[in-house]
Amino acid sequence: MNKKKAGVLSFILFTVIAILHFVEAEGWIAVPEKVLFFSRWLFIISLVVFAFYKRSLTTWILVAMAIGIEIGLDFREFSQQLQFLSKIFLRLVKTIVAPLLFSTLVVGIASHSNLKQVGRMGWKSLVYFEVVTTLALVIGIVFINITQAGKGIEVPESLLKEVPKSDTKKMQEHVLAILDSANVAYPSDLLGRLPDEAGKKWDDHIIDIFPENIIKSIYEGNVLPIVVFSLIFGISLAMLSEQKKRPLLEFTESLSETMFRFTHIIMYFAPFGVGAAIAVTVGHLGIDILKNLFLLLITLYLALITFIVLVLVPIALFVAKIPLKKFIEAVKEPASIAFATTSSDSALPSALENMERFGVPRKIVSFVIPTGYTFNLDGTTLYLSLASVFVAQAAGIDLSFGEQFMIGLSLMLTSKGVAAVPRASLVILIATASTFNFPLWPIMAIYGIDELMDMARTSVNIIGNTLASCVIARSEGEFDDEKAKTFTAD
Repeated sequence: MNKKKAGVLSFILFTVIAILHFVEAEGWIAVPEKVLFFSRWLFIISLVVFAFYKRSLTTWILVAMAIGIEIGLDFREFSQQLQFLSKIFLRLVKTIVAPLLFSTLVVGIASHSNLKQVGRMGWKSLVYFEVVTTLALVIGIVFINITQAGKGIEVPESLLKEVPKSDTKKMQEHVLAILDSANVAYPSDLLGRLPDEAGKKWDDHIIDIFPENIIKSIYEGNVLPIVVFSLIFGISLAMLSEQKKRPLLEFTESLSETMFRFTHIIMYFAPFGVGAAIAVTVGHLGIDILKNLFLLLITLYLALITFIVLVLVPIALFVAKIPLKKFIEAVKEPASIAFATTSSDSALPSALENMERFGVPRKIVSFVIPTGYTFNLDGTTLYLSLASVFVAQAAGIDLSFGEQFMIGLSLMLTSKGVAAVPRASLVILIATASTFNFPLWPIMAIYGIDELMDMARTSVNIIGNTLASCVIARSEGEFDDEKAKTFTAD
């Protein structure tokens, strides 16, 4: 057997099993439960065989998701014993956040944001990137508020216990536990009657952005102070002379590359973590949560299409003033590579080559697109804003406009600089959830379909960066219209 035959076998089994379940659900034919049970697991075995021949981490993650769903449905009690696997995976991912953000942001700023070198091009690029990513963020928040994809998930009491509590509530619980151990009587509802710490005001949130002690921020997992420290550090490094800057820049580059490899290693554990998380979630919540995840997937694709139509297309027509059909022809190859591999890096050579052939000078395309990989993640920013609100909705947390604005501000900062990292969105999403005291279980549920969402958002990242190179070239008066009009794909 080979990969193609295994894939065909899996598809045939899926079709037959789907028909069996459909006719049984409609009551047309009484199919014994044991037959349905064994048919589903036969399909799972065929998927494992296909993944073995495919030899792709993406495939193994999708297969693990299918296995997790089946375990959650058929072995509910056992599925809850797998939670330790998802917790291990989450802990490993959390270790990446601080060194990854620090190294990538410092390298990105110190390498690309020396204003004496990049001049007008640097300012124009950064301003353009922030405007477009802000529009992407707003569209993501609007769409998730319209569809309410995270609403309606009934969370059992046992799962709600995982929601992070305030320090005040933790101390109150500790005191009551001491009273229990001393056999001191107190009202059963006392904990609920005790006041919690006052919610933070808008100025408190702004103060929290700035680091008081960077080691403390790393220990507590507060992302925004880490980002601010990294930004100031990167700017300071960029202002040094080349002799003094080079050793630190080489260190942060090495640290960045090390964290990339670290992430690659962790992702080999992803199928186990994702499969266990899906099993635990489905075992707790039932199959209904899959409806919410499917609605989230549809919401993302609709939001990305809307962003392309309402933001990128008008920019292409009225700002960059480029022939739209030729531009689509030029970005088709890099966008397809990004969609298939879920990797921006794999599409970079094609994007650079095609944009130069499309009429963007090499000095501009070689600056704007790599810089865009750090500062212009349109699809990722849209996804993160949408997913963060989904997590809050799933946990039953109502967010005010001000709170959603603060989340958006956090995402605009933390989404910079990690485009090259596989599953970087998971790292940022977990960090954002920790910062705003959201539970982590919805994120693991999302991660089960993250591959399908990553395809779309990575493609939009590539399209956004290639268009940005055209915009900057046009603003500099160096765009070659003749090359654009005569562009043909190889």
